Amino acid sequence: MNDILIEHRPRLYVLAALIGAAGYGLGIREYALTVIACGLGIVLLPGLIWRSKREEIGAPAAAPLGLADDVVALEVFEDAALIAAADRTVVAANRAAQDLFGRVAGEDLRLVMRHPGALETLEQSLSSGEDAVRELDGLGRAGQHYRLRVAPMEEGRLLLNFVDISKQRAAERMRADFVANASHELRTPLATVSGFIETLQGPAADDDQARTRFLGLMADEAARMTRLIDDLLSLSRIELDKSVRPRNPTDLEQIVVEFSETMRPLGESKGHQLHVELAPNLPLVLADRDQLFQVLGNLVSNAFKYGREGTPVLLAARRIEGGVSVTVRDQGEGIAPEHIPRLTERFYRVDPGRSRRMGGTGLGLAIVKHIVERHRGRLEIRSELGHGTAVSFSLPAAPSA
Repeated sequence: MNDILIEHRPRLYVLAALIGAAGYGLGIREYALTVIACGLGIVLLPGLIWRSKREEIGAPAAAPLGLADDVVALEVFEDAALIAAADRTVVAANRAAQDLFGRVAGEDLRLVMRHPGALETLEQSLSSGEDAVRELDGLGRAGQHYRLRVAPMEEGRLLLNFVDISKQRAAERMRADFVANASHELRTPLATVSGFIETLQGPAADDDQARTRFLGLMADEAARMTRLIDDLLSLSRIELDKSVRPRNPTDLEQIVVEFSETMRPLGESKGHQLHVELAPNLPLVLADRDQLFQVLGNLVSNAFKYGREGTPVLLAARRIEGGVSVTVRDQGEGIAPEHIPRLTERFYRVDPGRSRRMGGTGLGLAIVKHIVERHRGRLEIRSELGHGTAVSFSLPAAPSA
């Protein structure tokens, strides 16, 4: 065995190197899983090499695993896994498989699955003698999706592995929806600009008054596209850094004071007074200073947009257990309860037409949500029709020096 380890030492080094390389760009959980996987590879590789060497020199193969060994082997799988005998009777199932199918030992495999796609995959593997893979919808609870792999084993047995890909499917749907929504949001101002250009090249070619008005509208649409692209890029950057928690102790009180001084003139131009309430002795927070300015900017800008003209907007910060809570409150029309859970979705608008007229991109609260989550904080939206809206976020306090 020592000779084999020496011969294949480069392969072991490669596996060990993968552990270090895999850490870049992964979160803690993903990195831990990679370490475990590579560790298992390092542990199992000598045995696999020894088996191949034994086969090369004509040594007898090991006897098939017993039932107890089958059960232990299946527990290596994080997802559901079954082993069926040559007569298609289930002889072993791990805990995940029992959660999915119930107690199935001794049952006919075809009755256990009861899924046309799974049965077709089973027959495909049996007829070809090779692995067969298929994605299955409608197996298990509603909304769950699995990738089934059927792999032949010795003595006609079969290994079936059901990998839950529900989260992957959901992410794919979100990505597709995001692309569709972003395309729509960009297409609308582009169509408007194209229409104005066509008019200026045709009927209004010599109309100075129309030219001036249309150029102003085109500038507004171009500015809207710029805001949308800026928000899309901002959201992308935030999501890339989401797993990296800010570690700089930051004076939130100073940020609120500086921010309010820059925003007061904008509020006054829209008929709003920005009132600031700061509790004394606020603790420092672990935060990204620029992102906190962005959160406050999005929330206060929304309050200026949707608050009734002439009403004040409140920006308050107070100490809570374990950290600080910041609230922005307007005195606008309020939001119906059914809309509140969806306000942080990308491109979701209570009143799409009004939001676009007021220059909104539909991404402001989505950006706020992702920034707060990156800071390991909590976002809360409270609103009542006719009585305005309050948006609060909490941040954990920095550890004491």
